[in-house]
Amino acid sequence: MKPLSFFLVFLLAATANSQTYNPAAHTDPVNLTPEVHDAFEHFYALDYEGALSRFEAVQLTHPQSAIAIGNVLLTIVFRELYRQDLLDTTYYAHDSFLTSRRNVPVPQSVRDRIESLTNSAVALTDQQINANPNDANAYFARGYARGLHAAFITLCDHSYVAAARQGLASRNDSEATLKIDPQYDDAKMAMGIQQFAVASLPRLVRMLVGIAGVGGNKEKGLDLLRESAAHGIVTPIESRTALSLFLRHDGRYAEAIVVQKGLADQYPHDYLFRLEVANLTKDSGNGPGAIALYRAILADAQNPTYFVEPRLHMAYFGLADTQRGQNQIADAAQNYLRAAAQPTCSDWIRRRAQLNAGEMFDLLHRRDEATKQYELASAGGGDQSQSDAAHRYLKTPYVGK
Repeated sequence: MKPLSFFLVFLLAATANSQTYNPAAHTDPVNLTPEVHDAFEHFYALDYEGALSRFEAVQLTHPQSAIAIGNVLLTIVFRELYRQDLLDTTYYAHDSFLTSRRNVPVPQSVRDRIESLTNSAVALTDQQINANPNDANAYFARGYARGLHAAFITLCDHSYVAAARQGLASRNDSEATLKIDPQYDDAKMAMGIQQFAVASLPRLVRMLVGIAGVGGNKEKGLDLLRESAAHGIVTPIESRTALSLFLRHDGRYAEAIVVQKGLADQYPHDYLFRLEVANLTKDSGNGPGAIALYRAILADAQNPTYFVEPRLHMAYFGLADTQRGQNQIADAAQNYLRAAAQPTCSDWIRRRAQLNAGEMFDLLHRRDEATKQYELASAGGGDQSQSDAAHRYLKTPYVGK
């Protein structure tokens, strides 16, 4: 009976501990307010303007909350990344984006505000940490702001050295947060991202960006993201998004689709979540399934109230790529053209679409139409690799697939 009695005591103690867990004790209280919840509902519908006005109102009423500054920073960074087509995850599915020569023309006013918000969050948290070295909220908010700034300069400026240092500082802040409060699960996101990212970099690259000696472990990174996704208050959605991206990076499509479909089901009006399910389905090798998903997204977009400012060129481009893989060459050509014709299309994607449309027309032996698209693709914008390919095919028709 003694082992059974011991087990019952242990079970009762575990139950009691789970019942006394209070999420408010492991986050800035502002994160639990209805106003912040409402702002995030707009954010995850990609209503960045609606989210921004709400987060700014929260910041005004909570001037000593650094995470309130961080939420404004989050919205401005992601709004700009969306406008620049830098939230298209196909760009990051492979490591080629690290060597991309793509120019990202971010308005100076946006850059200035991102820098100002980052500096404000760091300055405020520095003061709070100096006043109370055990302020877990301050450490987390500082790491959160640094992580967002690192993402911005990585994706927009390709400033890998500065971003690596910012990312490492964010990880250190997260470790400090968890040292103070081991149940502060939001802090595990930055650590998970850093663990996976560092483990994915070649040793030479780690040395070049100045983080030699910093360890990384992919599975540990994924586990940390799962924990922050399951128990965090601020970072669950971002953690699941990063988890899906990293699983995709490693070709674990079935796992990534489960994560991403969960996000899309939770936020069906988030255009990017829906699009990513289609992208993952395409990359998993299920071409017909992906085509159906892209078409469903485009059909929903015909209702002007379903998505907020959907950048339809991303869906048309994904659809065209999938049709190309299914040898539906004529349909692919038309959808590349539709992608390039969208008014919101960035120059970078427009040139890619024009180049690919030209290749499809060459395969269809419609040389005049192919030449026209190559001329457009080589006219400027995009990255130099597209221009180089377009000039090459102006001389010699494309004959591959």
